[in-house]
Amino acid sequence: MPTEYFLIGGAVLVALLVLIMLFKAVWRVAEPNEALIISGLGARGKSELADSLGFKIITGKGTSVLPGFQTARRLRLDSRAANLQVSCVTQQGIPVVVKGVVIYKVGDDLHSIANAARRFLDQQDSMNGAIHELFTGHLRSIIGNLTVEDLILNRERLTGETRASAADEMIKLGLIVDSLQIQEIEDETGYITNLGKPHAARIAASARIAEAQRDQEATEAEQIAAANKASAWRDAQIKQAAYQAEIDEAQARSRQAGPLSEASARQEVVVQETRAAELEAALAEQRLQAQVRKPADARAYETVTLSQAERDARIAQAEAEARETELRAAAQASQVKQAAAAEAESVRLRGLAAAEATKATGLGEAEAAKARGLAAAEAAQAQGLAEAEAARAKGLAEAESIRARAQALAENQEAVIAQQLAENWPQIVESGAKAFGNVDHMVVLNGAQGIEEMLAKALTLGGTGLGLARSLLNGATPNGVTSNGTGPETNGKAVDPAP
Repeated sequence: MPTEYFLIGGAVLVALLVLIMLFKAVWRVAEPNEALIISGLGARGKSELADSLGFKIITGKGTSVLPGFQTARRLRLDSRAANLQVSCVTQQGIPVVVKGVVIYKVGDDLHSIANAARRFLDQQDSMNGAIHELFTGHLRSIIGNLTVEDLILNRERLTGETRASAADEMIKLGLIVDSLQIQEIEDETGYITNLGKPHAARIAASARIAEAQRDQEATEAEQIAAANKASAWRDAQIKQAAYQAEIDEAQARSRQAGPLSEASARQEVVVQETRAAELEAALAEQRLQAQVRKPADARAYETVTLSQAERDARIAQAEAEARETELRAAAQASQVKQAAAAEAESVRLRGLAAAEATKATGLGEAEAAKARGLAAAEAAQAQGLAEAEAARAKGLAEAESIRARAQALAENQEAVIAQQLAENWPQIVESGAKAFGNVDHMVVLNGAQGIEEMLAKALTLGGTGLGLARSLLNGATPNGVTSNGTGPETNGKAVDPAP
């Protein structure tokens, strides 16, 4: 019984080992960087593209391969690098050697893997040569249309055009370009070297200029430092000399302290005496002001004020007398007029009464008419007498007023003229201002003072009238006759007027 168990267990173990070996021999797994190309009996894909290829492509997974009926081969999908070295001629006819590198790989799609498998499955090591020849041709074609300056300054254009021109061939080969770099450009004629010489010369000149400027700045800084050092030494010497002068001055002052104190004391005495003299002079001036000048000013002011008051009183009195005379004459005239009117009315009434009485007594209509005529005549005569008396009284009042005014003018002409000017001052100012009535535009150079001066000049026209009034009041007339009716006098004697 135990022997049978051992035999059964051994058979099972052998069967498992055989199955494992068979599975290992049949099962194939594609690595991440490769693709399995399976051809043979029944090697068809599930898609139409894979079915039309005639083989099956497996990436990233495993599949079974029947030994003897199917074959599985591996196509690497990792990146490859191909070095480029192209000898060509530029548009300018300058031979150059361009060195670069192309990094490429088989595409990840089934179409690219199929194209690459058909071309490079058994010749994967020859991919670099094919890529080298492909890009060499395209580089020669593109560099022939470019200048050396374009190759140096615009390498991105060169690489871009090269990749674009080789794109169709790379698709047919099932390859994609990861990177194309131009590493170096050489020329046997030294053209590139000569291109850099002007710039290098400018840079060298700029470097020399900068170095010279730095040397100059350093020298200037050294000179400034030396000058500052000399200035500091000079300032120190000056300060030392100043300190020594102060020391010498202090010593001299200490030696002259006695004489200086005595001179200062004398100077103080003189100053105090001068102040005392000034105070005495000020006191005398104040005393003169208080005792002499101010009393004199007060007396002068009193005299002027009294004379002005007396003048104003005389003028007021003369005006009052003239007004009183005028009113008295007016009252007398009014009384005479009223008395005459009353007498005329009385005569008229008496005449009417007499006429009525005559009529009543039968004297007849003619006597009544005569009485009325006589009454009217007497009334008219009485009214005429009253009006004549009133006119005479008014003339006497005006004559009295003129006589009072003439007397006031004789006593104080200035006051009367001033009063007349004061009463008529608004009309005078208005007449003076009319001088500016026709002025459209006026420019005053000195502001408000100029306006005041022009108004003052306009108002001086009243001053001319004042002088004429004063001369007339002094007794002169346009015919040379004085106010007393006599002609001009010479040495107190009357002179006959010329015939």
